[in-house]
Amino acid sequence: MGKKKIITIAGKLGSGKSSAAKRVAQVFGWKHFSSGDFLREVANERGMTIKELMLAAEADPSIDHQIDNLLKSKGDEEGLVIDSRLAFHWIPDSFKVYLEIDPEIAAERMFRDLQTNSSRRKSERARSVDEMKREMIERHESDVKRYKKLYGLNHTDHSHFDLVINTGLPENDLDTVVKKIVDGYLEWYHSRG
Repeated sequence: MGKKKIITIAGKLGSGKSSAAKRVAQVFGWKHFSSGDFLREVANERGMTIKELMLAAEADPSIDHQIDNLLKSKGDEEGLVIDSRLAFHWIPDSFKVYLEIDPEIAAERMFRDLQTNSSRRKSERARSVDEMKREMIERHESDVKRYKKLYGLNHTDHSHFDLVINTGLPENDLDTVVKKIVDGYLEWYHSRG
């Protein structure tokens, strides 16, 4: 199995997966794909919130299979940065990054993003930071439960990843996170083995 020119970025809700992935893609001049954006489209098409879609997915595996099949097909491409909870699993020869964050910090970030970027997050409807945190925890628990049932996989286990960064630390602003990912990828890609 060779190394691909693909970077997969997973992580907790609100950890900055999309922001980091977009910037890393710009640095390399690669394409960017966000499974979160795709899921928001699916939720909007079905007239659901993201939370409602994730709960529906617990009873209807076809929802997860839809995104999984799309992610698997992305493994045939080169020059791609994907932010997704499971892309690391479907594209094992990618450079796999996990972004960690404290739920309190993540809820504040996501709520602020909801206030300033409501068109992108129209499938999310939290009215306070506390409500956002509750919804995040429910979504996270739903993801853990589904992925364990479907794939026997804990997608938050750091041992699956080549690089883990805590984006909630003050020293890990977006520029620093992007630099760590770019440097980590280049070292990984050019190393033997």
